[in-house]
Amino acid sequence: MRITDLKCAVIGQHPVVRIVTDEGISGYAQAEFWKPYLKRHILDFRDILIGEDPTLVERTMLKIRQRGSFKPAGAAVSTIEMALWDIAGKAAGLPVHRLLGGKVRDRVRVYNGGVRFPMAGHGPEDYAEDTRKMLASPEGFTIIKQPIAFHSDMKRKVPDFYYGESRASELHGALDRGPITERGLAHAIDCVAAMKEVTGDRVGLALDCGPGWMLADAQRFARRVEGFNLMWLEDLLTGDYTPYVNAGVYRELTRSSPTPIHTGEQIYLRQNFKELIETQAVHVIGPDPADVGGLAELKWIAEFADLHGITIAPHGTANGLLGLAALVQVCATLPFNFIAFEYPVATPDWWADIVEGLPDPIVRDGMITVSDRPGMGVDLIPERALEHMGEGDRGFFD
Repeated sequence: MRITDLKCAVIGQHPVVRIVTDEGISGYAQAEFWKPYLKRHILDFRDILIGEDPTLVERTMLKIRQRGSFKPAGAAVSTIEMALWDIAGKAAGLPVHRLLGGKVRDRVRVYNGGVRFPMAGHGPEDYAEDTRKMLASPEGFTIIKQPIAFHSDMKRKVPDFYYGESRASELHGALDRGPITERGLAHAIDCVAAMKEVTGDRVGLALDCGPGWMLADAQRFARRVEGFNLMWLEDLLTGDYTPYVNAGVYRELTRSSPTPIHTGEQIYLRQNFKELIETQAVHVIGPDPADVGGLAELKWIAEFADLHGITIAPHGTANGLLGLAALVQVCATLPFNFIAFEYPVATPDWWADIVEGLPDPIVRDGMITVSDRPGMGVDLIPERALEHMGEGDRGFFD
């Protein structure tokens, strides 16, 4: 089998890759909906991939892996890797999890991720009400993650939250950063207390916190929330769209924190997790298969983390339904250090009408059943997808 073409279409805002072969089998994968600009970068790999055997995934990836980097640039390479696995599974008549070593669990746990509700404000009662809605959602999540502080509009809408000026921007991933005021710290803690009052011990509560905190503020916050038994505090220091790791600073935070510390969604490749894991600089890592280099890369990192007593909760909020299928396949194979992955939803809603193969409902009791269909277990429905594609992408399925 040989690759005869590499195509990329923007469906909604998602770049979607199609790898075409001379045996009539195509592989599909999807990048985050924040990244429609990746189409050009993905297509830059077309000529170098034509003629390769897509079922030799690692051999093929060796030609392009060095061309990626930290989020968002690693997404082009990562999305191609997942499309290769889709072909390899379809060619073998096996689900991708079989090719990655086989599933060790029949269902995978997810947390809310893309399930969000509009919030009236950023006070304790607003967070309590939002948490009540999360608990009532039909997915039955057993873990809920809420955005606060620098990972929310709290930094802009709560007066005197921190010592600094907001760099408010329409650019996704723009970084606000600075020391938090005493009033701001107290406000964040009051919001945590309000959410925990709602959840009790019925579900786990995790917090997406940044990036943007200073080390001393992060240490104070972690100590102050100790009694709430949170699942983790995510990306306090670095994170989303931050092109570096700062493992040494994270280690200082982790050593002083009674609450689990989490990071990793922006990191590309195992080499950039090495110091973070080997020095036990965090308690939890959260690589995203659509940014870290793909499924095999994520599994290697998970196994290496397990050797060092570190748990894993993969990122994936905006990866869409093809990305969801990929997360299910790889997370089914991970070691027992796996906690849950971040649940991506159909964005826009019509994506649910152009993909077949997912269970209905997708999530039951906070879990998704692992598909045994060949490849990633899902397929695009061309005639329906074409209704949502621009004129320049009309030849995507030809």
